[in-house]
Order: sequence, then structure tokens, then C-alpha cells
Amino acid sequence: MLPARLRPGRLLSAAPLRPPAPRGAATAGDPARSPGTARAEQAHRVVASCKPSKFDKQILLWTGRFKTEEEIPQRVPPEMLDKARNKARVKACYIMIGLSIIACFAVIASAKKAAARHESLTSLNLAKKAKWREEAALAAEAKTK
Repeated sequence: MLPARLRPGRLLSAAPLRPPAPRGAATAGDPARSPGTARAEQAHRVVASCKPSKFDKQILLWTGRFKTEEEIPQRVPPEMLDKARNKARVKACYIMIGLSIIACFAVIASAKKAAARHESLTSLNLAKKAKWREEAALAAEAKTK
């Protein structure tokens, strides 16, 4: 059977919401804390940093964050690496877009040259199949002799 507070038709009353007590402040049921214990409980805030690899250093140089490899510190913030990686990713995408456009123009030019020589996929396939038929006929003729 369900407890009384969960039975159907029973209205639940919510406890009034109170903002959390500040760190180090005494709360109901807790003994009063001294100000020194609040500082001891707080985590030490250390600036997050990581040692960049050679590839990370190249990315930092390529994205223009630093001019030379000697300027790059031993430890850099992860946010700086993330921004440099994102910028490098965007640059790489732009380069690939440019190369794709150049490749499209190269294909168009080669297709126009092939059309001027009267070459098409259909004519190439027909020539290849005719050659296979001739080879098959020669093989069959050599087999019957």
C-alpha cells in the first residue's frame, strides 16, 4: 500500500524554498564554523594549462597566435589551444573548398578536350567490348582447331 503522502487525491505541500547558505556560514543543525575553516574547505583554483605537442605548436604558429616557435610558452591554456584548433579547422576547410573548385575547373577543361577529340564514355565502352568479342572469338577458334 502507498504511504499517505502518495495516495491518489492527496495534495502535496511543498516546503518553502530557501537560498543556500554561504560557505562557512552556520546552518541549522551545524555548529558554528570559524572563518578559517571556510578557507580550508575551498578548492585551490589553479589556472588550467597543458603542455602543447609539436603538432599543437604548429597549429599555434599557423593560426598566427605566435610568430616563432620560441615564443610559445611551456604551458598554454586549453582555451587558447581550442581556439587555435578551431581556427585551423576553418582554414583547412577553406583550403579544401578552394581545391575542390580548382578540381572542378580541371575536370571541365579535360572534358572539353575529350569532346573535341570525339571521345566519350560510350565510344570507349563500345571499343572495349568489341576488343573483348574479338579476343573471345580468337580463343574459341583456337580451341576448335
